[in-house]
Amino acid sequence: MYRYRYVRVTGEGVAATKFQEHRELIDRCAAEGWRFAGWVPAHITRGSIEQIDLIFEQEAEEET
Repeated sequence: MYRYRYVRVTGEGVAATKFQEHRELIDRCAAEGWRFAGWVPAHITRGSIEQIDLIFEQEAEEET
């Protein structure tokens, strides 16, 4: 079983939104034992993706 962590990233720019902090966030979460699993758009305005959620997963410890 896995557990998941979601980190919201807000882009900058007008027509072509740019995300700059995503690499640092992925590296930081990986150092904490999380594996990058993907991303989903979280907020879209006038055809531009303004926010995304980075998705991380980690194996959950089995309860006995």
